Amino acid sequence: MTGTDDTDAWTIDAHHHVWDLSARDQDWITGPELAPLRRDFTLRELESAARAAAVTATVLVQTITVPEETPEFLALAAGSDLVAGVVGWTDLTSPAVADALAELREGPGGEYLVGIRHQVQGEADPRWLTRPDVLRGLAAVADAGLVHDLVVQPHQLPAAVEAAARLPALTFVLDHLGKPPIASGELEPWAGEIRRLAALPNTVCKLSGLVTEADWHSWQVADLVPYADTVLDAFGPERLMYGSDWPVCRLASDYAEVLDVAHTLMSGLGEGEHREVFAGTAVRVYGLGI
Repeated sequence: MTGTDDTDAWTIDAHHHVWDLSARDQDWITGPELAPLRRDFTLRELESAARAAAVTATVLVQTITVPEETPEFLALAAGSDLVAGVVGWTDLTSPAVADALAELREGPGGEYLVGIRHQVQGEADPRWLTRPDVLRGLAAVADAGLVHDLVVQPHQLPAAVEAAARLPALTFVLDHLGKPPIASGELEPWAGEIRRLAALPNTVCKLSGLVTEADWHSWQVADLVPYADTVLDAFGPERLMYGSDWPVCRLASDYAEVLDVAHTLMSGLGEGEHREVFAGTAVRVYGLGI
């Protein structure tokens, strides 16, 4: 897929989105602050930015909780020489979740399905992840050989810790560091919960979404350092992977700058450790066929 066997030169963007508003609305894009996102963001546009940044391959991640989106993303991946994996969505609370996953795997582009994500951050119940029906659905994700991407707010991290502890066969990938309060500069209780999650061997973290948790207009790299250092210390480079969170990152930065900032935040790593964060972890955890 990549046209190279030189893994030392790979850069994997393990987290980005695309959407077409003519296909369906993105109902989370509301208000003037998010107005820059209320347009189509296509794979072609992402490919242009990724190629310019020398990104080797990407993982396309779900945006809304509708069953039609995931098959469309799998078809996109099958027709792309950049997208190496898809984190899709299915209803984890459905008794038929195993059948739904099998249908996705057997459909066009099904070999690109690497994980499942649900917008837990939007659930009113802070313990949603520990509900019996959800745990049953997550167990089906593990049985299908997939991982689960966690998108949670800090107050939902305790439930994420409990779910990961109860399902040791499932790998949980924490998106966006668990959305820490970077804009306010607070570390606790977020940092303590991150250490609890990282103490479980079946957990991984994405170095993604930092700039949009900071002040969009005045952030500096120094604002991000304590949070990046916390997850690096907790998970280690072998359980940390880079993601751009494009196009959401455009609210505060651009594709190239987000990657440059991540390199700066990880500048203290050795060559092998750096390679893990920017390629190895994503390839291994998602089983990317590149």
